Amino acid sequence: MSPKPTSGSIRSAYTYLPRLNALLRERVAALTPEQLAIQPGPERWPLWATIGHLACQRVFWLCDFAGEPGAATSLFPNAGFNCPGDDDLDRVWSADELVDALDRTFEIVDRCLDTWTFEGLEEVIRRPEWGEDRVHSRGDVIQRLLAHDIEHIGELGDALRANGLEGIDIWN
Repeated sequence: MSPKPTSGSIRSAYTYLPRLNALLRERVAALTPEQLAIQPGPERWPLWATIGHLACQRVFWLCDFAGEPGAATSLFPNAGFNCPGDDDLDRVWSADELVDALDRTFEIVDRCLDTWTFEGLEEVIRRPEWGEDRVHSRGDVIQRLLAHDIEHIGELGDALRANGLEGIDIWN
């Protein structure tokens, strides 16, 4: 068993996150408005909303929940109440806007990878004003963010492939 790192930033444990974001960003940049409007199913959001939701939830978990700076410059200054898909399906986002959202929100992720420490991952964050179940460690938050990104990137890739388009190969 490898020894647990005890100091330094968590970047070394999350080296794939920047690559994952770059793959997503690159694929989203190439999508047309018609492709962004694809709905994987009748009860599913259009792809633009899923991508916007992915970016917005980064702000929700890192800024609103964990208290990190950056929400004001992220395109989602009110992430808890105004995210594409979750709260807003009327304003359609373009590929350029989504790429900008991914870039800005990943700046927050990037800063956390550099400033959060292994010791700090055990810190418990409580938001009782949002309900008693809103208690997570910093480690929970970063793991949730990674899992959430992968879930929606997979959903995007599946929807694109189902429509005869190139998906996203996250393992390439």
